[in-house]
Amino acid sequence: MPTTEPAPTTMPDNLTVLVPDGAPTASRSDIAYYLIRDLVVTLALAPGAPVREPDLMARLGLGRTPVREALRRLADDGLITIWPRRGMVVSNVDVRDLASISEVRLELEPAAARLAAHRVGGSGGYRAAEPAARRIERLEELIVEVDRVSEDPRQLIRLDQRVHRFVHEAAGNRYLARTLEEYLVLSLRLWFLGLDRVGHLDDAVREHRDLLLAVGAGDAARAAATAREHVREFQVEIGRVLTGR
Repeated sequence: MPTTEPAPTTMPDNLTVLVPDGAPTASRSDIAYYLIRDLVVTLALAPGAPVREPDLMARLGLGRTPVREALRRLADDGLITIWPRRGMVVSNVDVRDLASISEVRLELEPAAARLAAHRVGGSGGYRAAEPAARRIERLEELIVEVDRVSEDPRQLIRLDQRVHRFVHEAAGNRYLARTLEEYLVLSLRLWFLGLDRVGHLDDAVREHRDLLLAVGAGDAARAAATAREHVREFQVEIGRVLTGR
């Protein structure tokens, strides 16, 4: 019998897959969604594994309704597959998914970087209520963190997300940011599939320094090129791991 955990009433702060700033987290359905998403993306729930509501209810300390609602959202995200009258499984993932996800990101990440370089110092960004000076300050804080990057893989992955999300927010287009959030999460799952075989993970995160510097300097062309190269290198490295080459 699975051990029942105490029911969480607030979002835990130790998730590997970070909750986007401003995302609703007040309801237990929201909490269940982010907790289960974290399990799926980090492979604590492995691709192809059966998903059983009672097990998750006991594991998370949450009721049937929030767990069921969370699983429906995750199915919409492509992370859970629902088979009518047969149950649910964690969606499989392979090198073909890497190609499709990268195809989208190779177009949209450079677009976001280009817009961020134009808008980060202005007043028309996604966080319209945030002063431009504070955005620049956050950018500089991220550069310092990248320079002092840890070797702990989960800390690296959290920092990677924060850099990407900063650029997405600074781009000033909430629809673009939402789309890129979806594909960033799918990419993280691929990253975890190859985590024990990917070399120099800290170097990959340090490459974000060039992206942040280009955005901060307002150099749209360099920011876009840097973002594109980062996604391309991710595709090549993870592709190598998934195919065993």
